[in-house]
Amino acid sequence: MHEFTLPDMTCGHCRAAVTEAVHELDSQAEVVVDLPQKTVRIDSDLPRARLAGALAEAGYPPA
Repeated sequence: MHEFTLPDMTCGHCRAAVTEAVHELDSQAEVVVDLPQKTVRIDSDLPRARLAGALAEAGYPPA
């Protein structure tokens, strides 16, 4: 399980974009977004750095 803080994530569109970015890499990943806390938890076997890169490319760089 990987947890990231995404300061730029603010709305439902952001939630969808983050979820889609993760699922493009790992369609089986479980993605739990907490908008008020601006965090995302990702259950995936992929390396943390690869997930962080995908989030950054989608416009939500982890803090």
